[in-house]
Amino acid sequence: MSDQYGTISVRQPHRPRAISYHGVRTVAGWTVKLYGISANGAVPRAGLLHATTEIAASALPSPPRAGDRYGIGFAIAHDAADYCFALVDWWSGENEIHQRLYSAPLDRPAELRPHPSQAIGCVWELAVTDFERRAWLRHVLAAPDGPDVAAYLWSHFEERI
Repeated sequence: MSDQYGTISVRQPHRPRAISYHGVRTVAGWTVKLYGISANGAVPRAGLLHATTEIAASALPSPPRAGDRYGIGFAIAHDAADYCFALVDWWSGENEIHQRLYSAPLDRPAELRPHPSQAIGCVWELAVTDFERRAWLRHVLAAPDGPDVAAYLWSHFEERI
């Protein structure tokens, strides 16, 4: 359909993807929640989950707890239809999410490199980011008895989006 905004080309109808939770990991001294998304299955390939954890070790700032960093973050391994993606996010400055985005060819998930565009995430990845934003707000910023990092780390998201 075309209107005053032009034509939006949709390659295929939206297909829900499973968002899976793979636990809390210690990565280079950081505490990181690991999520997975797959266009073709219930979970991403193990190689991409591993590569995401590996790239997070070099992507996260060092030291984990310094200045306005808390050593807490989350990562998303997305086995997408066109690329392998790894999003590495961390909390900083009380209320900011910082991110580094990586991609690799589908047949070489271990070859993650900085993604060559200004993208911040797709609709599936942003569902995880939105959940994490809400969890941080609920358990850290607006918690009535003060920040509860353990409750934040315990909360996680799993759904088909």
